[in-house]
Amino acid sequence: MRGLFKNFEVRHNVVQLVFSLTFALSCTMFELIIFEILGVLDLSSRYFHWKLGLYATLFTLIFLLPFYISYYLVRTLRFVERGGTVFLLATIFWISFLYLFWKIGNPFPILSPKHGILSMEQGISRVGVIGVTLMAILSGFGAVNCPYTYMTFFMRHVTNADIQSLEKRLAQTMDMIMSKKKRIALAKRENERFAAASERKSGIVIYKFYCT
Repeated sequence: MRGLFKNFEVRHNVVQLVFSLTFALSCTMFELIIFEILGVLDLSSRYFHWKLGLYATLFTLIFLLPFYISYYLVRTLRFVERGGTVFLLATIFWISFLYLFWKIGNPFPILSPKHGILSMEQGISRVGVIGVTLMAILSGFGAVNCPYTYMTFFMRHVTNADIQSLEKRLAQTMDMIMSKKKRIALAKRENERFAAASERKSGIVIYKFYCT
């Protein structure tokens, strides 16, 4: 674990342990999906480990992580000093989170008479609804905020000398365009004179031919 978190900003052991547990459970669920596709292990064994992984993941997401975050936030408050008071306030915050977590799922059609209130299906439904919503919000915010934040790293700093140099190039380009336009106009005029002279010569030749 020390090698895994060698360059990690957080040095708290409990945070590292919870992160490792969440990452391990996610990898286990991914492996079980692959085992289900390939038919690895026995059917009853896959079913047992699947339910075990789901229950462990729900316990981590609904109970462990919210309680630890509440406990850590309460510990940072200056007016809270006693350990019993910290635990009591953290429990109150955690119960409030559970109430909001349950109420968020009420507008969605995820209640079913086949499953109980504290069943795994109810927890997965609410975690899915909240997770998809948060992922959509974070993805939209990141898609807008990331280019806005890091765009300055790819932009070149423009000085007065750069502006003057570009103005000189623009003036030279405009002069070049004007001179080419003049050349085109002179060439057209010469072509018109040459065409008129050739018409006169051809008319004189034809007149002399008829006269003779």
